[in-house]
Amino acid sequence: MAPVTVRRAMTADGEALIRLIRGLADYEHLTGPDAAAAERIVADLDRRYTAWLAETNGRAIGYAITFETYSTFRGLPKLYLEDIFVEPGARSTGAGFALFCIVVEEAVSRGCDALEWEALDWNQLALDFYARVGGEHSKEWLPYRLGREGMERLLES
Repeated sequence: MAPVTVRRAMTADGEALIRLIRGLADYEHLTGPDAAAAERIVADLDRRYTAWLAETNGRAIGYAITFETYSTFRGLPKLYLEDIFVEPGARSTGAGFALFCIVVEEAVSRGCDALEWEALDWNQLALDFYARVGGEHSKEWLPYRLGREGMERLLES
């Protein structure tokens, strides 16, 4: 396989980005974005989040999406890695490592105190990768979520 390059995604990359997001959804056994969601994802690029594409021979084979959060205790920004994905046929090319490194560079350049992300407990490939790059699994912080229906139910009560 040709060398992997990583660059910041632009709105013109919307089709490739959506294709990769759907690839991640398939990998995670989830439903990918429908047409309306895909349209919002492309419209929100660089407004609500930043995306990077890993490419080889001019074809996008992986992506990463981040957005900034803030640590009130440290008084510093943090970068949250929402997605990182490389197509199965392009794994072991260094694309995932290259994407992760560009995200780390972005966090450092923004003066972030930390880079944070989550991984599915069954995704051993991801867990092994994060261990190799020095990621630390937080034992004291538990993720919580209140979905749209839960938010609406709460506001109605």
